Amino acid sequence: MDVVAWMPFIVLTPLILSAVVALLPGRFAPWGVSVIVAVVITALSFWVLGHVDETPIRYAFGQWPPPIGIEYRVDAANAWVAFIVSAIALLALVWGKASVDQEIPERQSVFYALFLLTLAGLLGITLTGDAFNVFVFLEISSLSTYALIAHGPDRRGLLASFRYLIMGTIGATFVLIGIGFLYMMTGTLNMADLAERLPAVADTNAIRAGFAFIVVGLGLKMALLPLHLWLPNAYAYAPNMVTVFLAGTATKVALYVLLRFIYTVFGFEGSFGMLPLAPLLMTLAIAGMVVGSWVAMFEPNLKRLLAYSSVAQVGYLVLGVSLVSVVGLTATFVHLFNHALMKAALFMALGTVMYQTGSARIEAFYGIGRQMPWTMSAFAVAGLSLIGVPATAGFVSKWYLILASIEAGHPWLVGLILITSFMAVFYVWRVIEAAWFKAPNEQAKPVREAPLCLLVPLWLTVLLNLYFGLDTRLSLGAATRAAQTLLGSF
Repeated sequence: MDVVAWMPFIVLTPLILSAVVALLPGRFAPWGVSVIVAVVITALSFWVLGHVDETPIRYAFGQWPPPIGIEYRVDAANAWVAFIVSAIALLALVWGKASVDQEIPERQSVFYALFLLTLAGLLGITLTGDAFNVFVFLEISSLSTYALIAHGPDRRGLLASFRYLIMGTIGATFVLIGIGFLYMMTGTLNMADLAERLPAVADTNAIRAGFAFIVVGLGLKMALLPLHLWLPNAYAYAPNMVTVFLAGTATKVALYVLLRFIYTVFGFEGSFGMLPLAPLLMTLAIAGMVVGSWVAMFEPNLKRLLAYSSVAQVGYLVLGVSLVSVVGLTATFVHLFNHALMKAALFMALGTVMYQTGSARIEAFYGIGRQMPWTMSAFAVAGLSLIGVPATAGFVSKWYLILASIEAGHPWLVGLILITSFMAVFYVWRVIEAAWFKAPNEQAKPVREAPLCLLVPLWLTVLLNLYFGLDTRLSLGAATRAAQTLLGSF
């Protein structure tokens, strides 16, 4: 079988079948088709990941050769990201059936159709080799995401969705303006062709402005502090399955696109020589790590707590980029995967408790550990991964960030990584203390342990956090190849 011929179906399958799902009746059929789609594209993504080598896999649509036509161009970097997005979508769908039945009792066909559109958009952003196509898929994923967030049972989800729409539109507009500047100066939209033509016009204000617009627009999309204000409420008031999916994918894809523009389109010299990008990214990364962790320490709504934790984790991701090295970029790519796993597990555990109690307030967790021991044990193990305890996936990420910091001549960053990790200990412990060491509220109704349809996928995700903390051949190997691919693309 030819991997090139099948590669476009990673995007086309969810894109086309979203229309089919929208027409299906009932609850089971839309979910079942969505799960089948996720299984297929996860298998295809893994297949493509295993076949990429030093030469990118290229597919020209309509047999129109680039730069005239649109092509998908897949190397070790975006194959890895596509696999992460597909796998997290599958985990979210398998876990989320019962949660969606409770939160969205009607019109589930529309909900799952929007989910597949979001998935198709994120995968399209990841695999395309055309700059304008990035914007098109960015809009597909964004518009469907706004609608998914608005499906939340809390009416505040409508306001959160509207705020995200406003800020997301600003970010997408900035990206489009930046791409417009590049096209104006080079006459092409193909990324590989842009990389060849940009050096001749790199020393112009139009290219500098275009680069700045793209960096700011994608910074907003990936919730890089101080452009993060859309994220806490979007995560807090979205349906729980949507939160699990977005926390593991959306910001990661935006970061990947930024890396693609930095290293492939503008090139190393163009990106880090045009603007003081490295110190800027390092400053914003540190601010995100500290501020996100600080706010999470005192947040009473646990979905918002984990959302602010995600702001801090975006800081870790960007910190690896700012170190401008193979080890730093490897830390970023391995954390893309590990953070997706750990945050998916945490939001699953939180959503499982909400399924039984109906609340994300920390007061609703008082004494819940004795009533839902399997769920809260899963939360505790995933929390250890978030902190970075050895033998968990999170430890691998922070270890490589520490190595990259020392290699780059910034040993003081090691202290900062350790301090923010101890801050994570504090806010994870708040939840564990409430669940295991505080008496239940007298007004609270007793609850039972969650059903197996929620516990099994939750514990599968938790065990993956432990497995990839011990066996890093897939995660670290793919991350290293991705980093070497991008750093070797200039």
